[in-house]
Amino acid sequence: MTEYEAQQWVIEHFGVVAHARLAQFADLVRAESVNQNLISASTLEGIWARHIVDSAQLIKLADDVEGDWLDIGTGAGFPGLVVAILQNRPMTLVEPRRRRADFLKVSAGALEIANRVTVVASKVEAVRSSAAVISARAVAPVGALLASASHAGTQNTRWLLPKGLRAREEVAQARQTWHGMFHVEHSITDPNSLIVIANKVSRR
Repeated sequence: MTEYEAQQWVIEHFGVVAHARLAQFADLVRAESVNQNLISASTLEGIWARHIVDSAQLIKLADDVEGDWLDIGTGAGFPGLVVAILQNRPMTLVEPRRRRADFLKVSAGALEIANRVTVVASKVEAVRSSAAVISARAVAPVGALLASASHAGTQNTRWLLPKGLRAREEVAQARQTWHGMFHVEHSITDPNSLIVIANKVSRR
């Protein structure tokens, strides 16, 4: 997916106003990247396809789920802050690195969505919630992530976990410890990227 195609995808699915807000966020990321390594420098030129649409595509996978969304290891705001820009639902962004957490708070304020965004500057083990949706983009293997974050959801929580080519292998390993309905879909942005979708997850 090219940068032009990514921006057109956003306009088609979310409209021109959403595109403008995401463009503002992209500018914030580029500006802050001078001060800290928010995302790989090699991906700054491809921020729309590599990060923004890669994050926004998760929304359709949780359209049927109402309630709070928890994003683990939000980093520069992907996917959590992108989702918060595009959806009017309570969002908790968990980011243990203080400078990145500060950037997320500043960005939420600049984008005028601070009223529905909570930034938690800690590891997810310290979070106490019952989120309806939990996302985590390349944070840890599926089994390890469920072990560290299952307390933050319920058996009805929808898990959305963008992964690389080892996604199915990670799911197979996770099944040794976890019950649940696991499904793997291809990312629309990269043929080498997969998304693990999990429901009804509980420890064996």
